[in-house]
Amino acid sequence: MRYLALILLLAGCSSTKELPKQPDAPTNGSVVESLGKELDKTDSRVGAAIVVAVENLDKPAVAKAELGVASSYLPIPSEGDVAFARQRAAKADAKAYVDAMDFGKKLLAKIDSNWVEMEADQKEAKRVSELKDKRIADLEKEVIQVKRDASQHIWTITGAGLVVIGGLACAFASVRIGIPILLAGAFAGAIPFIIDSPYFNYIVAATLLPCAGLGIWWLWDKVRDDVEKK
Repeated sequence: MRYLALILLLAGCSSTKELPKQPDAPTNGSVVESLGKELDKTDSRVGAAIVVAVENLDKPAVAKAELGVASSYLPIPSEGDVAFARQRAAKADAKAYVDAMDFGKKLLAKIDSNWVEMEADQKEAKRVSELKDKRIADLEKEVIQVKRDASQHIWTITGAGLVVIGGLACAFASVRIGIPILLAGAFAGAIPFIIDSPYFNYIVAATLLPCAGLGIWWLWDKVRDDVEKK
């Protein structure tokens, strides 16, 4: 019966709806949000310093200082990019500057698009991760229920077997032998309901107290009989 229940559980799991693929992205939204705010702050301050530097080209010291502030927020450029920029400046070709600015705008648009896509992937990754956690919790509950059902079936079969044996004992042996077996069978069949009952502790206490009382009475009676014999 236990194996049958497990097979049914596995069959049920295989027929459930498959979870969607989880994107390769962090599931902690606060990390992405915090990084985005820091990048926005950096970009804004770099842009502001450059704007002020352009506004103060007639004041070389101020413009140089503002460009220094802007460069402090940026990583150190590669030697290749620096050489390329120097060649562009040496040629002073207006078209080269236009092409460079167009490329910069396109690159910035691509970065913004990739960032939006990453945020969407992060939200989807978090959603799928929560679905997985819920699926795991549901499966754990199902396994617990299967174990509980298997235990109930075992006690039910045991109780039914004792009832049959008790009935046969009453019919072919002795009622004094059969009745206790019948009572034991009824008790075995009721065990799962007793354990699951919200009054389980009270039932146990109500059972143990009379047993303890009978034990004490039996011991007292035995000691009294021993004393009277002496």
